[in-house]
Amino acid sequence: MTQADSFQHAVNGLISAGQRIWQQGWCPATSSNFSQRLDDSSCAITVSGRDKGQLSADDIMRVDLDGRSLDGKKPSAETLLHTTLYRRDPGIGAVLHTHSVKATLVSMHADGPVEFKGLELLKAFTGTATHESSLSLPVFDNTQDIAALAKQVDDHMNETGTGHGYLIRGHGLYTWGPDLPTTLRHLEALEFLLDYYWHASRWQPAEAREVDR
Repeated sequence: MTQADSFQHAVNGLISAGQRIWQQGWCPATSSNFSQRLDDSSCAITVSGRDKGQLSADDIMRVDLDGRSLDGKKPSAETLLHTTLYRRDPGIGAVLHTHSVKATLVSMHADGPVEFKGLELLKAFTGTATHESSLSLPVFDNTQDIAALAKQVDDHMNETGTGHGYLIRGHGLYTWGPDLPTTLRHLEALEFLLDYYWHASRWQPAEAREVDR
């Protein structure tokens, strides 16, 4: 596949992913950004400020893995959060950043990493073969200093491993995978788990409900 063919393949995939994610309500207004690795030194990523449910080919651009534009378009301010992942792990082929209500709620109320254990849907994640496993979703404070945030995320992963995703407080979710279809599967699984976590944290046993009346 030529470089042009590779970029066109990424464009088609990201447009389709944007429509699918928008239909779920996970990328409201012009929020969110999506990317796909092109080669060892560049990736395709959504242009800043575009409606992700109505992407066109002109809304996708190329950047190098330092986040610099390769075609004169303006990348998202959060491009470094994508390229840092591509630099640290050559096995990462796509990154999706979304802004769902549940991801935002959980990020604002979590005191530390969000932990999931013993749930069947954990098997949706690459490398997980049984529900008898766990997944930790770290939560980082939001900041406009994206370079500092990217370093904080990278330093954390150096200590704990790359994992499958993380939350930014009051902001949204990042997840990734070896290719775009797998990353979409990870996104859907994480959204289910975050929904479960939010409802479980609000649940009270019947005895407690009786006392509250």
